Amino acid sequence: MKNIEDINRESVKRILSKKKLPEFFSGDTIKIGVKISEGKRERIQYFEGVCIAKKNRDINSSFTVRKISFGEGVERTFALYSSIIDSVKVVRSGKVRRAKLYYLRDRKGKSARIAEKIKKRIGVDIAEKLEEKQLINENVKQEEQIKEGLAESKPSQVTTPKVETKKEELKKEKK
Repeated sequence: MKNIEDINRESVKRILSKKKLPEFFSGDTIKIGVKISEGKRERIQYFEGVCIAKKNRDINSSFTVRKISFGEGVERTFALYSSIIDSVKVVRSGKVRRAKLYYLRDRKGKSARIAEKIKKRIGVDIAEKLEEKQLINENVKQEEQIKEGLAESKPSQVTTPKVETKKEELKKEKK
C-alpha cells in the first residue's frame, strides 16, 4: 500500500515531465506567467518581482514574490506545481544570505536593492575535457600493450583538440 509521500512524489514527477521549472532561490528576480481565465477566454499575465520566500515541501511547495506596483508593495504566493502557473523565468540571480527576505517589506528605494550574483563561466567546456582525457587514456593503454607485446601496431597518434577560451572566441568575433 502506498503512503501519501509516495503519491506526492509521483505526482511531482508527472507534473515536471509536462513542464520545465528552472531552479531559483530567494533573492532572485523572477517572471511568472499566470494563466487567467475570463469567461471562455484564457490569457497569460506576467508577474515579475523578487522571490522573498520559498518552501520546499514536495507537492505543497510554494514561493512568495514581491514587487512594487504604483508605489505600493504587492506580494503574491504561488503553489509551485499549480496548474495556473504557465512559465517561470529567472531574470536575475540575487546574492543574499537569508532564506526568507521578509525584511524587504519595511524597505523602499535603494535600501531594498539586492546585489546580483555573478555566475562565473569557465571558457573550457567540461564535456570537451572529458573526451580529451578519454582519448589520452586510450592512447596510454595502447602504448602499454605494445610494450608488453600484446599489440602489433603502433598507437594511433591522438591529437588533443585545442579548446578555445571565451577571450579567444571574442577576439575572433571582433575581427
